[in-house]
Amino acid sequence: MSKTKPNHQIPTAGAGIFGMWHNHTNTLFNKYEIRKLLGRGAFAKVYHAKSISTGQSVAIKIINKTKIAANTSSNIKREIAIMRRLHHPNIVRLFEVLATKSKIYVVMEYLKGGELFARVAKGRFDEDTGRKYFQQLISAVGFCHSRGVYHRDLKPENILIDENGNLKVSDFGLSAATDQIRQDGMLHTICGSPSYVAPEILVKKGYDGAKVDIWSCGIILYALIAGYLPFKDPNQMALYKKIYKGEYHCPKWMSSDLKQFLSRLLDTNPATRFSIDQIIQDPWFRKDYKEVAFPTDGEFTFKPDEEDRTGFSLNAFNIISFSSGLDLSCLFDDCTSSENDGERFVSTESPERIIEKVKDVVNVEKGIRLKTNKNWRMEIEGNKLNFLMELEMYRLTDNLVVVDVRRRMGHVELFNELWREKIKLKLSPAGDERKNIQPERSISV
Repeated sequence: MSKTKPNHQIPTAGAGIFGMWHNHTNTLFNKYEIRKLLGRGAFAKVYHAKSISTGQSVAIKIINKTKIAANTSSNIKREIAIMRRLHHPNIVRLFEVLATKSKIYVVMEYLKGGELFARVAKGRFDEDTGRKYFQQLISAVGFCHSRGVYHRDLKPENILIDENGNLKVSDFGLSAATDQIRQDGMLHTICGSPSYVAPEILVKKGYDGAKVDIWSCGIILYALIAGYLPFKDPNQMALYKKIYKGEYHCPKWMSSDLKQFLSRLLDTNPATRFSIDQIIQDPWFRKDYKEVAFPTDGEFTFKPDEEDRTGFSLNAFNIISFSSGLDLSCLFDDCTSSENDGERFVSTESPERIIEKVKDVVNVEKGIRLKTNKNWRMEIEGNKLNFLMELEMYRLTDNLVVVDVRRRMGHVELFNELWREKIKLKLSPAGDERKNIQPERSISV
């Protein structure tokens, strides 16, 4: 790759650290020194950079708001939300998210080894080498599945290698989580790369996200050791026909144990296809197998709108979402809300004290009832009136709490009367000025 600096326009330095590059040093947020362009896409560029304070190399994906298409915006938002929760030695680490009004800066682990695809393109691996990489891949995929995350686009191009030769899964832009599973217990979005797609996706009747990932892992293992893909055809419909029927052949140099193992991974019937647990117990897989140690953070259920509530400080993704200038929801979605739909502010009161004050107001109101839960969330609804208002609180620091109020349904007049003229006044005692979250702040995870 050329070592010359990329030919692009660098914004002039702005006030302080608020999301601007400085021409004379090529620094970002006074935190990172930008080194070189690694790659670019339709809406983003990826740079190699170094932390000014630690000297650590990082990769920074810079997402341009003006170039984001509607059909890719939700993928970006989900990728950020998922990656920040997946801490595993074989998954690319997300360090922090920075933002300005026009751009999102995703700071990730930098991996010198490049894509696994590039290594496979140079020639096939022997079984021991292929097994080592496959063991690491299964560790990462199993970890994702244990947290209700399904990658859905596993392929060598989305797998990176670090300087020590270890595998790292990346690119969660097409991933799904348990919140997307329908009532039939299946996922239904058609996605993935043609040569790696599982046969059950082709029939468009719903699929198990875990079994789809396992199929893709089988394709990757085959490619690592054979040096080519099991299903190939220049005609895409003919390719899909081979995948659906499971028509592939193993080269003669593969061991019988590996051939049998692949047959269980590339089983066209997802019900009898190997699970992660069955993979780990297979004799071919277990040769020289070492359990990967990784930090456990308890049970994880992916709920993008209900994460990290009680007892935790807000992380970067949450804070950016709450800031008018750094609002990721408005960056990715069509924002139509107005001041009549709600507001956010910061209070010095504790969540428990805020709940008490809200109860004091609601208890004297007729036709209104209050529901609370352990996550500092309250629902205020009309017993007979078609009205619903939600109030949620998030810990910002030890002394500050973000109060988020939303009118979900009902007349604006009733919301204004109840919230702005009664509850809000109760929560804003004299001398306690409201502290609005200011835009153009750089926030770290």
